[in-house]
This record gives sequence, C-alpha cells and structure tokens, in this order.
Amino acid sequence: MGQNRRPKPRGLLLAPGAGADRTSPTLVALDQGLAERPGLPVRRMDFPYRKEGRKAPDRAPKLLATVVEEAGSFVAEQGIAPGSLVLGGRSMGGRMCSMAVADGLPAAGLVLLSYPLHPPGKPEKLRIEHLPALDLPVLFVAGVKDPFASPEEVEAHAAAIPGPVTLHWLETPNAGHSPKNKDPEILEVTRDWLADL
Repeated sequence: MGQNRRPKPRGLLLAPGAGADRTSPTLVALDQGLAERPGLPVRRMDFPYRKEGRKAPDRAPKLLATVVEEAGSFVAEQGIAPGSLVLGGRSMGGRMCSMAVADGLPAAGLVLLSYPLHPPGKPEKLRIEHLPALDLPVLFVAGVKDPFASPEEVEAHAAAIPGPVTLHWLETPNAGHSPKNKDPEILEVTRDWLADL
C-alpha cells in the first residue's frame, strides 16, 4: 500500500510491558502529552492477568486476543475506521500489538517502545518471525543499552519489515530496558512521528 493511501491516525492504543499495567509512567506520559492533539484519542489498556491481580503474563494467544478486543472496542467507541488506529506500547505490550497486526489486525502504524527482540542474555532466542508481515509504518524507541535488543540487533532485524521503519535511540548512561527520565524525549519522538503519518 502506498504511503499516500495509508489512513491518517485517529487513535492510539497503548499496552504495557509484562511487569507493569496501564499506569506505567511512560504510557501515562504519552497519554497526557498527546491529549493536546485534537482528533487523536489515547487509550491505555491492561492485560487480563494484571486485572486479575496476577504477576505472570498469560500465554500469547490470550494476550493477542485481548489486543484485538481492546482495539475493536476502542474504534467502535470513537466511531473511527479500524485501520486508522495506531497500536503499540512498552516491551511485551508492543510486541503483542505487532504480532496482532501481523496476524491481520488493521492498523495505521506501530509504536514499539523497548521492543524485546530476545530475552536478556539469550540473543539466539529471537522473536522476529512476524516482522516480514508488518507492511505499515513502525517506530522503534529504545535505550542504547537495552539487554533485550541492542541497536545493532534492532537495525539488522527491522530490515525485514516491509513498511517504513523509524529508529530512535535513547542515549543516556542508564538507557537500559526502562530508560530513566526519558519520557519527555519518548513523547516528543512519538508526537513528531505521528504527525508525519
């Protein structure tokens, strides 16, 4: 699909990482910071295990079904076309959104914050099978010292994505999987990227 035929974003659905919920500071910062942009409502979602007070994530099929359900209810509530929703989130949440899109969930783009390309210390256990199915704009934002994916690893594997890819690295001494004090930068990068869609 050509860039000029892609739907303009009309909403943003954000999913948290495995150890967090919808009150994750980064997701809240994005929600509040993007509130000033008219026509782009933001919804922060929770996965079932967090709603039920459990710490261990559900298996992928249940997480994926939740993303699809949340996206469906969000577009219905807002009265927008399914393909005009941007999806994403931190770590596992962003990964689940990308997998749901690869499985056929319509979307205008993906925002992947601290994408977990592989478990820490296990670079051979890559989570990349679905990347060639992502024919839409994708934004990666991550710390330069993230143990789940180095910039070199992300750059190498993001090349398999047929849609336009934007990479932004957070460069601080402690820019690991949860970069400290970087929410303003994450917000600015995400806001600018959304404005260009």
